[in-house]
Amino acid sequence: MRIIFMGSGEVGCPVVERLLASTQDELVAVVTQPDRPQGRKLQLAPCPVKAFVAGRAPVLTPEKCGAPDFIAQLAALQPDLIVVAAYGQFLPRALLDLPPRGVINVHPSLLPKYRGAAPIQWAVARGETETGVSIIYLIEKMDAGDIIQQERWPIAPDITAADLTHQLSALGAELLMRAVENIRAGNVRRMPQDNALATRAPILRKTDGRLDWSQPAMELYNRIRGFFPWPGCYFEWPRASEKRVKVLKAALAGGTGESGTILSADAHGMIVACGGGALRLIELQPEGKKAMTAAAFLNGARLGRGDRLG
Repeated sequence: MRIIFMGSGEVGCPVVERLLASTQDELVAVVTQPDRPQGRKLQLAPCPVKAFVAGRAPVLTPEKCGAPDFIAQLAALQPDLIVVAAYGQFLPRALLDLPPRGVINVHPSLLPKYRGAAPIQWAVARGETETGVSIIYLIEKMDAGDIIQQERWPIAPDITAADLTHQLSALGAELLMRAVENIRAGNVRRMPQDNALATRAPILRKTDGRLDWSQPAMELYNRIRGFFPWPGCYFEWPRASEKRVKVLKAALAGGTGESGTILSADAHGMIVACGGGALRLIELQPEGKKAMTAAAFLNGARLGRGDRLG
């Protein structure tokens, strides 16, 4: 088959690698996002998929994939199938109708759970113990198409969203190739989703990372893991004009006290009381500074037992 791949994020890299290596199908083009400003200096940089492909296939970077001239450009490539993984744009009906074998998508959740832009992050942040990958046919409703491949995957109690993304990316590539083989052979089994069971995984915003010490320690611990590395979880430190301090690494700890109160502060970090239980903060990053141990932060901030965090 002649295949077009559409993807931008890290999840798409193992998928496009498998498509490039295929001896039975031809990857005729990779569609990804245009270069965007990144880093503190806001220099233009390619997305993960474009950087990964690096000249091994023709790359197209439309600002809007639904533009009529771009759809005509794709039609000229005569694709049999379009594969999508973490592309980042809504695909209109004209594009979905283009390939005769349809448009399939790699989604890192057990659909219909966690439909949306950030399924891995929200699954970890909400304390799920299991997730997975689903391969679906795309329709105009977000992540609601028929499932053609699905496999479960455990979420380790201490894993971050970043590490889980690596795991699910590899699983997604494997399931995707199974789906492509079935489509080529004409023996696809479609399973409609139960919309009544659907849950959402909305796009993440910086404010999602704000730590509210009145919440249970387990909930905050899950959010710290789920929102690493972006948007990152943080608290405001009143003594520094409300500057934010990111919590890069934490662990559950024993102890009780008024929410936000430092229960202990030593070389092993600082234990902070939460709405239920406590958290040991291990690695922090004050705004505008490099990451450091909590012990190093304590030395500079002159904080100790009994002080309260913002």
